[in-house]
Amino acid sequence: MSSMRYLEKLLDGVEVEWKELGKVVKTITAPCKVKKELYKSIGKVPIVHQGLDFIAGYTNEDFKQVKSGEYVIFGDHSEHIKFVDFSFIQGGDGLKILKTNSDNPKYIFYAFQSFYRKELNYKRHWSSAKKLLVPIPCPENPKKSLEIQAEIVRILDTFTELTAELTAELTARKKQYNYYRDQLLSFEEGEVEWKALGKLGELVRGNGLPKTDFTESGVPAIHYGQIYTYYGLSTVSTKSFVSHETAKKLKKVNSGDVVITNTSENFEDVGKALVYLGEKQAVTGGHATIFKPGKIILGKYFAYFTQTNLFAGEKRRYSKGTKVIDVSANDMAKIQIPIPCPENPKKSLEEQARIVAILDKFDALTNSITEGLPREIALRQQQYEYYRDLLLSFPKPDSGVAD
Repeated sequence: MSSMRYLEKLLDGVEVEWKELGKVVKTITAPCKVKKELYKSIGKVPIVHQGLDFIAGYTNEDFKQVKSGEYVIFGDHSEHIKFVDFSFIQGGDGLKILKTNSDNPKYIFYAFQSFYRKELNYKRHWSSAKKLLVPIPCPENPKKSLEIQAEIVRILDTFTELTAELTAELTARKKQYNYYRDQLLSFEEGEVEWKALGKLGELVRGNGLPKTDFTESGVPAIHYGQIYTYYGLSTVSTKSFVSHETAKKLKKVNSGDVVITNTSENFEDVGKALVYLGEKQAVTGGHATIFKPGKIILGKYFAYFTQTNLFAGEKRRYSKGTKVIDVSANDMAKIQIPIPCPENPKKSLEEQARIVAILDKFDALTNSITEGLPREIALRQQQYEYYRDLLLSFPKPDSGVAD
């Protein structure tokens, strides 16, 4: 008998009681909170905060931990819901640590995920989330209730475990990609000629373009903030548009041009590059610089180089600021870029194209939402959400349940 048919038999004719989430969980207070500047990439104890990352970082410090158990974690501001079954340290504020009264805490976690609808604004959300109604099957028979909950959890765990395996593989592939990218773009002395970016093409600093200028359609527009929040390495279309009148005031981006961020709140996002490959001319605004490649460099070759440790070291020399980091267009022009086979321009472009072709395959595997592992993960996530909502689709009472 299949899992689904077994569950149908198990659910046949059962009663369901809908209880407020706040009545089946209790909030506990973490013994301490760790500030973000103390997070480490490796360490003995994981740090959990309300952000999207499941584990925000680690610490080796002797902080008091939330003891090992099974907890439902809710971001009071972010509205992210997590299930944690290990000892951890809370990172920052805004975290609700929920200890369930149920003998199957994971069932409550899945029900919370299924029925909670994000409010998508900046406020404290627990006051409304705790009133959410969750279904408790067969309340008059605790043994059968737990049997039903366990079967639902077992089926859903199968989906989440598969997604976790794919995510782990993606992480490994990204490490492999980063390794090969840095290897391909590292050169022995005499193999390349290092040239200042300003000597390899034209750099044009953008101007204007607040988000209030965006329109539903019109001239394609690239906002600097979208380069590190929305786009990958290249794009043939833009997320945003502006009117033709607004476009007249902005700097133009042609197909093959590279748009580089000059400003960010963190060092990693400064100097991030986007190759524009669209057919229509686009525009960009302030905090961005357009690099228009000359005859001896490919835009994509340069964009891949901006992801390397070598480029990071170069831009660090010129970065200014603490809370907001900036590398000006004039300083960006001084950054040294390796040009292979400098004595033979044709061969140089062929070598750049070879490197780009190899890295394009890794990029598609690790970053593309239309192919590769990210697409597979997205499909598995959709499948999981479909079955989660289906398995928890118990009959609702006529009133008192908010959709």
